[in-house]
Amino acid sequence: MTKIALRIFISILISAAIYLSIAAFLVISDHPGQPSQDKEHLSFDELVIDYTGLPQLTTFEARDGNQLSYRYYPAQARKVLILLHGSGWHSRYLFPLAKFISSKNLAGVYTPDLRGHGHSPERRGDIDYIDQLVDDLADFIALVKKQNPDSLLIIGGHSSGGGLSLRFAESNYGEQADAYMLLSPWLSYDAPTIRPNGGSWATPYTRRIIGLTMLNNIGIKWFNYLTVINFDMPKEVRDGTETLSYSYRLNTGYSPNDYKEALGAINQPLLVVAGTHDQLFFADKFKPVISQFAEAEVRLVKGLTHMGVVVNPGVQPVVRQWLEGIENNEKKR
Repeated sequence: MTKIALRIFISILISAAIYLSIAAFLVISDHPGQPSQDKEHLSFDELVIDYTGLPQLTTFEARDGNQLSYRYYPAQARKVLILLHGSGWHSRYLFPLAKFISSKNLAGVYTPDLRGHGHSPERRGDIDYIDQLVDDLADFIALVKKQNPDSLLIIGGHSSGGGLSLRFAESNYGEQADAYMLLSPWLSYDAPTIRPNGGSWATPYTRRIIGLTMLNNIGIKWFNYLTVINFDMPKEVRDGTETLSYSYRLNTGYSPNDYKEALGAINQPLLVVAGTHDQLFFADKFKPVISQFAEAEVRLVKGLTHMGVVVNPGVQPVVRQWLEGIENNEKKR
């Protein structure tokens, strides 16, 4: 080895050592702060509702052999909607909107409990690898299509469920959907739509996330099981089925890799709905942001909060009009 080659080799080793040292320091030195007391704190009061008539959970088998849970709301309709829940919770709170859609025969609705969530997950708040939620959704779609041949398939999601919908849209599976419906969707921590304190209920390990991202960028994934975010859910709404922290791999896999590319990948009909009183996001910024990358119908519903965009009846006419429009447009073809 020549002296020049040796120097280059040593420089590479030193650079790698510095890179790994910085990443390791960020991973092991971080701890979350106290939840913000911001006045716009996310409220869960609207989730105290009557769940009479809630469908029972049933299961399907994912590609790894695990049994994952979901609820089904039948309807006499050609359309089917897979509606994904947001962070920390599970499919139960989607009941008011899913019941409305199915009872009006707008679409049959499936609401899965995403892996790592729900009543009895294998490992609460964790998954096996970053894109496992997308793979699970693809497996679930195969079941839904088997049960509903020739149906129009809509992928929908609330909050982080909207983020997962976008991650699905930018994946190799994205074209399987005939339309997308995003309810107050999570785009990215640095998207213009996010409020500075994010509703004050999620407390991330910011340095740890940066460190683990650095390690993942060079193929080191051994530490992706580490917790990177905690959720401050009020004790009065907890019942043991909530999920109060996420690993790096679950947190990463629950949002789009690049929301701009994900939106740009959607050529299907796209509805985005947000409430003007959303505590997590600036509702009025969804349209200018999303319109840069996708053709979408963006609707703001006056007075609705982040949770209200799912559980408040005020959102129902908007969803109904859009679902009926998809059906009418399909009939004209």
